[in-house]
Amino acid sequence: MDTRRSELGQFLQALRQRSAPAAFGFPAGNRRRTQGLRREEVAQLAGISPTWYTWIEQGREINISSAVLDRLAQTLQLNRSERAYLFEMAGRRDPQSAQTEEDSVPTALVAMLADISIPAYIMGSYWDLLAWNAPAAKLFTGWLDRKQPASAPLPNLLRFVFLLPQSRQFVVDWETRARRIAAEFRADCRNRLEDPALQRLIEELSQASPDFARYWKQHDVLERQGGQRAFNHPKRGLINYQQVTLRPEEQAQLKLVLLKPS
Repeated sequence: MDTRRSELGQFLQALRQRSAPAAFGFPAGNRRRTQGLRREEVAQLAGISPTWYTWIEQGREINISSAVLDRLAQTLQLNRSERAYLFEMAGRRDPQSAQTEEDSVPTALVAMLADISIPAYIMGSYWDLLAWNAPAAKLFTGWLDRKQPASAPLPNLLRFVFLLPQSRQFVVDWETRARRIAAEFRADCRNRLEDPALQRLIEELSQASPDFARYWKQHDVLERQGGQRAFNHPKRGLINYQQVTLRPEEQAQLKLVLLKPS
């Protein structure tokens, strides 16, 4: 039996058994052989057949849609972590993920940037730069140190690398880094490929940059990694950094990128 399907079934069974029937409108009574809701009751509340729900708990290889998982999550009144776990074990994308994973940066995290003495910035779901500190602005001169109107779009790392001519001189070994960035972005967005905002960004980059279009069509997938980064700064010349990327536990779609001089 598939491990994830088995875990999904056991997870649902545990949730069901610790759900008080009275809280869902069912009489508790003394005739219940087991604690919690019956399978038939969960199926009734979720609007699916008892047989289908039984198969899910048994870990059978059946096609469970995101809509069914959504109804089960609502029926069993799952919290955010439980809901994410449910969809992960089922191998499905949560239709509410785009609503719950908003690129709002915790105030405390933004405040921490000012206390960091090395270049640091926070990236969102589509690699928009949501906040950065003064050392980062000095490093990315001509990009992050420019004041933009409030109505202007946020700086975006992909637009910087592929659409701004200065990046080809600024980023050492631009072609290798650009190819890897495209592959890392594909991996990072693997659960949001249907999102209209992401599709618009990919279309924009593909039309404006033949290089991005070529790399994107290669379907390379690489997890985002740290390591050495080298830049040809217009004032400071060749400078090297060690890059580290951290993700806040409460908003894992955000990335805190740190560049330590090396």
